[in-house]
Amino acid sequence: EKAIKKINPNAEFSIEADDVNQITWLNGTTPISVADIEAQIPTVKQEIANELQAKIDLKASAKAKLIAGEPLTEDEADTIVL
Repeated sequence: EKAIKKINPNAEFSIEADDVNQITWLNGTTPISVADIEAQIPTVKQEIANELQAKIDLKASAKAKLIAGEPLTEDEADTIVL
């Protein structure tokens, strides 16, 4: 789904079992080829991995600052409060 939205953020579709061969395009959305969708999957997976690592790094930074008695950024504080 994220690969499709990366290509066309306004795409409306339904997909069965995350199978790119089972997409129903809705409300006049121009179909995207399976090859184009599959080409985006590695990029999307890397973006997800990068976001996860950034959260891990931010939390580690917040912990280190707390231990050192340093002020946190708002994003660091959010990792503790949220």
